[in-house]
Amino acid sequence: MNLTLRNDYGCIEAIIDENCGFDKFYGVAGLLTDKLNVNFTNKIDDSNTSYWDFVFNGQKLTLHYSIYNGVSILPVRSKGAMAENNEAVKQLARVLENHLQ
Repeated sequence: MNLTLRNDYGCIEAIIDENCGFDKFYGVAGLLTDKLNVNFTNKIDDSNTSYWDFVFNGQKLTLHYSIYNGVSILPVRSKGAMAENNEAVKQLARVLENHLQ
C-alpha cells in the first residue's frame, strides 16, 4: 500500500485509505498500539467521524476517520502545524507503509 501525503490544510496529512469503513480505522489503531506502542491520549467519536490523539516521536498527532474522507494521520494542530509535527507525520507514514502491505 502506498500512503499519500498531502498538504491541503496547512499541514502534512498522511492519507491511509480514502474509501473505507471504521474497520480500517480500528485496524490502523490496533497496529499503532501493538507494533509502535502508541497510547491514545484523547478519543472523540461520533457516528461519522473519529479523532484519536497520540504522541509519536514526541509530536502530538491525530488518527482521523471520516465516512467522507477515510483514514488519515495529521498533526493535532492542523492549522499552524510546526515543521516537527509535519516531519513526524512523514516518518510515521514511512513506518506504516511497511506494516500495511
